Amino acid sequence: MKIIHIITRLILGGAQENTLITCKGLAARGHDVTLITGPALGPEGELFEQTKNQKFKTIVIDSIRRQINPLYDIPAYQAIKKLLAEIQPDIVHTHSAKAGILGRFAAHNLKNRPKIVHSVHGLSFHEYQNPLLNKFYIAVERAAAKKTDAFICVADAMTEKSLAAGIGRPEQYITAYSAIEEEQFLNPIPVRQRNDFRKKYNIPQNAIVLVTIARLFHLKGHKYIIESAKELAGRFENVIWLFVGDGILKEQLQKQIADSGLSDKFRFTGLLPVEQMPLVIQSSDILVHCSLREGLARVLPQALVSGKPAISFDIDGANEVVNPDTGRLVEPENVEQLTETCAELIANENLRLKLGSNGREFVKEKFSPKTMVDTIEKIYNNRLNNTNTRH
Repeated sequence: MKIIHIITRLILGGAQENTLITCKGLAARGHDVTLITGPALGPEGELFEQTKNQKFKTIVIDSIRRQINPLYDIPAYQAIKKLLAEIQPDIVHTHSAKAGILGRFAAHNLKNRPKIVHSVHGLSFHEYQNPLLNKFYIAVERAAAKKTDAFICVADAMTEKSLAAGIGRPEQYITAYSAIEEEQFLNPIPVRQRNDFRKKYNIPQNAIVLVTIARLFHLKGHKYIIESAKELAGRFENVIWLFVGDGILKEQLQKQIADSGLSDKFRFTGLLPVEQMPLVIQSSDILVHCSLREGLARVLPQALVSGKPAISFDIDGANEVVNPDTGRLVEPENVEQLTETCAELIANENLRLKLGSNGREFVKEKFSPKTMVDTIEKIYNNRLNNTNTRH
């Protein structure tokens, strides 16, 4: 098959890692794969290094930007449509909100219309945004759904929320859990390397480390973790909180920590390469993820397959991997519950080990690259073999 993937930007992020694993997997199976993306602008880092020396092609269109701006969006649409017309793909598979809209409209308007697939990694609309903006995004997604042959969701929760908003029809949706490069997380990191990592960030070897891997950005929930630390730091002397990532809220979060008298309890690593995530997680004891909106955060299965328990706000697809046997779910924004849940795991090493071991077995097959690419390839073939799915 001749396949084109389109994503807004190749920053450090779950949707981007998912897309790259998909492109690599499909190209390895002999398909002709091209990835179209915009520039990786912003403080979140980039993944272009992972596109080098691959069997798929990567094309950067400078006008593809995340923000809504007709001065960029119209040229981006025209550039995408021109490329699609030149390449004549069998499948156009879009990812993320902006690329999802521009790519699907461009593909639908081609003379030789390809089959159009859209991956829902997370929803563009959510309850925390301006109500008018929320309605606008839903209206645009409904319009794009009419030009879509299939939706691939990273969690069942994304299907449920999309259908509840009137986007598409049930038969268009299928879940394919976002693959992780499991071998990197399954293989134990040598103790010396883990000790060196802790030493680098001035973390005592006997400390219990609560790690959060997320952009320092709105709705990622770092402020709730800091609030919970106010009490936990007094109850447990040997706890350290590790924030991995960068973003526009770094100074604001550091001020909140300093004002709470907790500067000696928190460590910031800044951006780290994706390849270091197994080391980060295996050098920690508990993953804490307090994002308020997320399709299904990749760090949850990454922690579990590394044998570490996960604590997460109970949002979107979190409950599809975090359960009483693998970790703990917390009511969103409930700092008191978050505090007590963290305390339970900090105080009980045997419980941490048991949850981690259960989690590893639970996610191993479900999140393997082969499982995801098998599902995606099957969707492509089904759509190409069913000429009645054109809208």
